[in-house]
Amino acid sequence: MTVSEIGGWLASRTRVLDGATGSELLRRGVEPARTLWGVGALEEAPEAVRALHRDYAAAGAEAITAATFRVAPYALRRAGMAERAAELAALAVRLAREGAAAAGRDALVLASQTTLEDCYRPDLVPDDATLAREHAATSQVLAQARPDAILLETINTAREARAAATAAAATGLPVIVSFACRRGMLLSGEEPGDAAAEAAVPGVVAIGVNCTSVEETLSALIRVAAATALPLVAYANNAWHAADSPWLAAEPVPPEEFACRAAAWTAAGARLVGGCCGTGPEHIAAIAARLAPERG
Repeated sequence: MTVSEIGGWLASRTRVLDGATGSELLRRGVEPARTLWGVGALEEAPEAVRALHRDYAAAGAEAITAATFRVAPYALRRAGMAERAAELAALAVRLAREGAAAAGRDALVLASQTTLEDCYRPDLVPDDATLAREHAATSQVLAQARPDAILLETINTAREARAAATAAAATGLPVIVSFACRRGMLLSGEEPGDAAAEAAVPGVVAIGVNCTSVEETLSALIRVAAATALPLVAYANNAWHAADSPWLAAEPVPPEEFACRAAAWTAAGARLVGGCCGTGPEHIAAIAARLAPERG
């Protein structure tokens, strides 16, 4: 789809995004998903990845996120797999399309692209030259896999957001940008509205918040909304955390309550809502049901 087509798709009504890939595969016992947050599953359990995409589409997701979160030459290079970036990206996008088709749904496929370093460690963000070079390489690999759009997610600084958005938009694909936040601010401590303004380069069709606690997503989203006229995206972390993200620790929110929170995000301007780490198809089904009157 073109930038204008995606813009129209979002403007027509609120759309349902899928939920977590990595954490849900692990919850289902797919241990290879621990390798580069999903890359291992692409290699060793592609049928499980396809099945998860099918389940999200069946639950009502209108946009499916391909398992390309760490399919970047920068990340794969460290594992001695850089030459396989294009192959893995193509596989991930194909599995997403096949999963949606298996559910009888014509969902969009978004190629996930994230920070070069740990998405919870803004202190590790590389210099500007490295950001420009490596995000351009990643965006080109993803574009060659022919997704419908690139989803820049769990971005933790305005500087990397600008570099990644510029690189992704240069492919001609529509771009969605989403920030990881804590206490209403980016993990870097920057104001979300300022970061949104930095990232709003031509070709970006939506900006918002992800991998932020359910409790704090709305406040961060409101700050983004104050700085941009673009449609918003929101998909919260549901109590899934690791040693480097203790602020995400919480009691998991059940599907119906999660859908209620999603309704608040849509009231704040979100046009694409779903779930991040710690969510599954049941959360997406609850959101889809909540939005059913609007969806007709």
